[in-house]
Amino acid sequence: MFKGGQKKDNALDLSKLVDKTVRVKLAGGREVEGVLKGFDQLLNLVLDESTEFLRDAEDPLRVTDETRTLGLVVCRGTSVTLVAPTAGTEEIANPFIQPEEEA
Repeated sequence: MFKGGQKKDNALDLSKLVDKTVRVKLAGGREVEGVLKGFDQLLNLVLDESTEFLRDAEDPLRVTDETRTLGLVVCRGTSVTLVAPTAGTEEIANPFIQPEEEA
């Protein structure tokens, strides 16, 4: 919205991530990683060289290391819940899991 001639900035500036690898979480639990090629104001994303991370059959909330190659993908903005660059990120152990006590 324009107010007094000032443009309102988006909270998410994806232009810095174009041509970089990003991980996208979608509504319903699917996760896709690929090179961001384009986007629009509705958060529709175009990913190239994309890979889907498959979920565990026994625990659908857990993503496994098993993948499926998708290629060029268009993610609808209404389904996108998270966009994160993969460069500079690493997985850490969950600090909230309590070790099991031996009886």
